[in-house]
Amino acid sequence: MSISKKIVFVTGNAKKLEEALQILGTSFPIESKKVDLPELQGDPIDISIEKCKIAAREVGGPVLVEDTCLCFNALKGLPGPYVKWFLDKLEPEGLYKLLDAWEDKSAYALCNFAFSEGPDSEPIVFAGKTDGIIVQPRGPRNFGWDPVFQPDGYKETYAEMDKSIKNTISHRTRSLQKVKEFLKSKGYENCKFE
Repeated sequence: MSISKKIVFVTGNAKKLEEALQILGTSFPIESKKVDLPELQGDPIDISIEKCKIAAREVGGPVLVEDTCLCFNALKGLPGPYVKWFLDKLEPEGLYKLLDAWEDKSAYALCNFAFSEGPDSEPIVFAGKTDGIIVQPRGPRNFGWDPVFQPDGYKETYAEMDKSIKNTISHRTRSLQKVKEFLKSKGYENCKFE
């Protein structure tokens, strides 16, 4: 199949790009571009769809956007899509301390990738979720809230895990596996450019 444009993964986060490319592999025509998208509020699915529409207009072709949430069950899903701002102000220790008053430390990591073939195409959302608990920060602090999230069934936080293990169980992996299958079905795998 001949595809006219590469898929643009809209991100300015080098770690997200690295992880996404490790999970997707090299058989898809993906390049990254930093586009200043607004920080939207609302339901995670609605946020992903709107971000994807804006990105598709900006790029003028196929786009992939990601929105990640860290949801505390005791706080009815907060910080959710606002975790970036919570982390910026509170750092990992503050995220952990948000649950001081609750016995329930359970949480889930949610990743929504949204794909659109262009400005006139309706975005499709691919959700991935990993359940876990919030713990005192452990491990390197070079990738967001990874030091406070310990997935169910593991003794390590995301930050402490070897990337090869994290990339088989993470919320991002679960979402990207769905993206991968979709892109294969649309002929994007090993395609040539016009």
